[in-house]
Amino acid sequence: MSIKTSEKIKDVIAAPREFYVLVLKVAVPIMLQNGITNFVNMLDNIMVGRIGTDAMSGVSIVNQLLFVYYLCIFGGLAGIGIFTAQFWGKGDMRGMRYTVRAKLMLGAVLAVLGCALLLVAGKPLIGAFLHEGGETGDIAETMRQARMYLNVMLVGLFPMALANVYSSTLREKGQTVVPMAAGVVAVLVNLAGNYILIYGKFGAPALGVRGAAAATVISRFVEALIVVIWTHSHPKENPFVKGCYSSLRVPADLIKSFLRKGMPLLVNEALWSAGMTTLVQCYSVRGLTSVAALNISNTLSNLFNIVFLSMGSVTAIILGQRLGAGKTHDIKLYAYRLMFVSLVLSVATGAVLFAVSPYFPGIYNTTEEVKTLAHRLLMISAVFTPVYSFSNSCYFTLRSGGKTLITFLFDSCFCWAISVPAAFLLSRFTGLSTENMFFAVQTLELIKNVSGLVLVHRGRWINDITKYTEKG
Repeated sequence: MSIKTSEKIKDVIAAPREFYVLVLKVAVPIMLQNGITNFVNMLDNIMVGRIGTDAMSGVSIVNQLLFVYYLCIFGGLAGIGIFTAQFWGKGDMRGMRYTVRAKLMLGAVLAVLGCALLLVAGKPLIGAFLHEGGETGDIAETMRQARMYLNVMLVGLFPMALANVYSSTLREKGQTVVPMAAGVVAVLVNLAGNYILIYGKFGAPALGVRGAAAATVISRFVEALIVVIWTHSHPKENPFVKGCYSSLRVPADLIKSFLRKGMPLLVNEALWSAGMTTLVQCYSVRGLTSVAALNISNTLSNLFNIVFLSMGSVTAIILGQRLGAGKTHDIKLYAYRLMFVSLVLSVATGAVLFAVSPYFPGIYNTTEEVKTLAHRLLMISAVFTPVYSFSNSCYFTLRSGGKTLITFLFDSCFCWAISVPAAFLLSRFTGLSTENMFFAVQTLELIKNVSGLVLVHRGRWINDITKYTEKG
């Protein structure tokens, strides 16, 4: 499909007021929730970092492992969520109910598998990140802190899955305020719990990393309760809840569609997150200094990245609803405009990240070696923020039309075929410093930018995937 005259660059940049109103309506609540969540996560990380480098590194390693689980939940639910957005776009409440049931079953399975894997293989997985090098950290103490943290965090896997089932469904139908409010309450509970349980305030015992984990688990339950109770107590706003659990049945042909479209997305998120974790493991070969510095760098980068990451969710919701409603005549123009907004925002956030990068590492109770490396990693991340943003926009555009096999090749296959081998070879067979390895791997993201633009331009992602044969 060629770009029409109305899709020229000037039309992409000079979007009508209605477009920006729509984007703001969807984006602001998501950005606020993600921003508050990541800000509190940063404070959480700083609190743990004040205990010492070993505690900070141990928690960082466990969170890197849990990151794989979180992305599996995100990917699995998002695969089904493609259908949810399009069902809502065409007013099909029966289809909405089927997607909620499927999400619940998938979330339960992933939570059980995640717990089982981390209980059995948690120690060796943590050990893969522990290497001598530099003047920072004690390997045995880092392992002890990591295992204490992990044992508590496992309890939170189940409420986290449940909260995401409901929050993702609400967002896909355009209700972003309630998930945002639930997220805000949860992170405030987490923040207060961290202060009380890590340091032993108000008569509570000082639990250190176990206190940080306990506060996080409590906040997961709070978030799940809020979104579940609100959804079922407001049937007018959420008509799909009527009879939602009269059974757990989902039509066989729809299950096949979920598997065909959603499984590549689940596998993609699992492989991509595992790839990101493997990249960190490659950098960790340079020693605990690299683990600690990457933790500090990622903590602040994640706070700034929420802008373009949230725009990815906005892209999936807006394009998915328009596809479901059959409004495909200007869908590519919408995609290009969303990309442009995301890119502009990422340039601004990258500039701010670069400006604050010299000062943030100083907050942590760690060595000057770690602080210096963290500063350098932050500057590199800031420079590449627009590059990450463009790849993210391409990914969510392709995903909105259900082209999950293409997104699988675009995302996780690229990671494992290009980024991971490059990091492995550089870490094992060269003497490059951590920051130089990091820079070299990030430059490879430019390849994704080019291929993503080509795939979006071709327009094969433009299709309605919500047709199923059962009626009744």
